[in-house]
Amino acid sequence: MRAAVRHGAARPPKELRRALRKVCGAPQYARGAAGLAFRIMRTALLSRLRAVLAVCLGVALGTLTALPELLLAVAGGLRLLVVAVRKSRPADGSWVVAATRRLSAAERRRMASCYGVELPVPATGRSALGYLAVRWALGLFGGAVLLLTLLWAGAATFLLWGWFVLDRLHRPGDVLLSAFLSLFLCLLGAQGVQGVAILDERLARHFLTRSDPRQLERRIGELALSRAGVVEAVHDERRRIERDLHDGVQQRLVALGMLLGRARRGRDPEKAAELLRQAHEEAQRALTDLREVAWRIYPAALDEGGLGAALETVAERAAVPVRLSVDLPEPLPAAVQTVAYFVVAEAVTNATKHSGAALVTVRVARQGTMVIVRIEDDGRGGADPAGGGLTGLARRVAALDGRFTVDSPAGGPTTVTGELPCA
Repeated sequence: MRAAVRHGAARPPKELRRALRKVCGAPQYARGAAGLAFRIMRTALLSRLRAVLAVCLGVALGTLTALPELLLAVAGGLRLLVVAVRKSRPADGSWVVAATRRLSAAERRRMASCYGVELPVPATGRSALGYLAVRWALGLFGGAVLLLTLLWAGAATFLLWGWFVLDRLHRPGDVLLSAFLSLFLCLLGAQGVQGVAILDERLARHFLTRSDPRQLERRIGELALSRAGVVEAVHDERRRIERDLHDGVQQRLVALGMLLGRARRGRDPEKAAELLRQAHEEAQRALTDLREVAWRIYPAALDEGGLGAALETVAERAAVPVRLSVDLPEPLPAAVQTVAYFVVAEAVTNATKHSGAALVTVRVARQGTMVIVRIEDDGRGGADPAGGGLTGLARRVAALDGRFTVDSPAGGPTTVTGELPCA
C-alpha cells in the first residue's frame, strides 16, 4: 500500500527540482513553485479581464454612436429619395456623404482599438451609408444588453455591498436565492455582449469590405498572367539546364570517354600515361561544370546557412567585386529567400557579362512586410528589361505577388529592384 502511494504521487522532474532549489533554496522550494504558479495564473486572469473590458467598452461606444447613425441614415434616405425624384446624379461632396465617411471611419477606429479588428476604408459612400443604416439598431440593442448585464451583476453582488447601504437585510434567504439567479443571468448577459461584438464585426465586414467586381476581374487577370509566367519560367529553366548539360558536362564526358579509349588502345606506356593524366583533368573539369549546374538549379547554402551565406558565395564567385549588405532580423520563408537569391545571382551575372561594371552593390533588407532586394552596378547601362534573363526574374518575382523593376539609363548605373512580400 505504501509503495503504491509513493509511486502514484506525481513529482516534478529531477532537473526542475534542482533548479528550483538552487534559485529559491531548499526550504523555500514549495513556496517558490506555488509563487510561480500564482504569477502565471494572475497574468492570465489580468489578460482575460483586459479583453473583456475592451469588448464592453467597444459595445458601450457603439451605443453612443447609434443615435448619430440613425440621424445620418434618415438624412441619407431622404437625400436618395430627392435624387430619385429629380432624376439627377447625387453629389459626392454633400455634407451627408462627408459625415457618413467620418462616422464610418470612427467605427473602424473603435473596432480596431476595442476588438482588435482592422477594416479597410469603404470603396463608396453608399456602402458606408448602408452600414450605418443597419448598425444603429445593433448599437441600441448592444447598449440594452450591456445595461441589463451590469444590473444583473449588481444584483448578484448585493450580498457584498448591501450591508453598507441598508441597516438590516430582511429575509436573507430570498436575497441569497435572487443573488444566485442574478449571477446566472449575468453570465448569460456576458455571453450576449460577446455575441453583440461578434455580430458588430461581421456586419462591418459585410458592408465595408465588399470588393468591386472590376477589381476582382483585374485581380483574376493578374493571377492568370502570373500563372502563365510561372509556367513559362519553368520551361525556360528546363531549357537552360538542358543547354548547360549538353554544352558543358556532356561535351566533357564525351572528351573523357575518347581519352580513356585512346589510352586503352595505345601500346606506348608513356603516351597512355599522358592520356590518363588528360582524362583525369577532364574528369575534374566535368565535376566542376556539374557542380556549377547543380548550384544554379538550387544552392545548398540556402538550406545550410540561409540567404546571407548563399549571397556571400555569389559574391566570392563573381568576376567583379561585389559589396554585400544583408539586413534580415529573422529567417525568410523558403520560397522568398529562393527568389531573392536567384534575383541577386542573375543580376550579378548580367552585370559581369554585359555591363562592364567595376563594382556591384547588393542590398537585401526587410521593410515591414516586404523584403527589398536591390542590385546596382556602375557599368555602361542600357539593359533591356525584356531580355531573357531579366524577364525570367520578373516572372519569378510575380509568382510571389511581388514587384520587379529595372532602371538602366544609357551610361549607367543599372539598378535592379525586387520587392517580395513575406507576411
